[in-house]
Amino acid sequence: MTEINIEKGRVLGIDVGTVRTGVAISDESGFLASALCTLKASGIRALAEMIKEKAEKYSVRLIVIGHPINMNGTFGESSERIKKLAWEISQITKIPVTLFDERCTTMAATNFLNMTDTRGKRRKAVIDNLSAEIILQDYLDREKNKRSL
Repeated sequence: MTEINIEKGRVLGIDVGTVRTGVAISDESGFLASALCTLKASGIRALAEMIKEKAEKYSVRLIVIGHPINMNGTFGESSERIKKLAWEISQITKIPVTLFDERCTTMAATNFLNMTDTRGKRRKAVIDNLSAEIILQDYLDREKNKRSL
């Protein structure tokens, strides 16, 4: 996947979990990420098709997928699965896809939910979206910082 410096247009952020996939979207200027929805799909192709629908609906210019890199910097089975998904999405959408290191994203989302005392079913419902939002906002912030250098 490639690094894309994008000035304008919506960006889709994806956090793939084992059961649910969180989806976030940026505003048109690429400044602010917001949680969008949670997807449930069985299989890479089905998930890629669902992401394609969201990308088309919101006229997305770029898709950022959280890349699960091990804390020691190595790549495991989850990383390989995400790479396959990224390739599948890029093939069916023809939209650029980039992988973004998601280390500590779930921990940040968990800490936020702890601070807001979000528990039980509500917690399960929002953690994937929040993780996607954090991944996307971190990506957008990094790109803004690159442009300002």
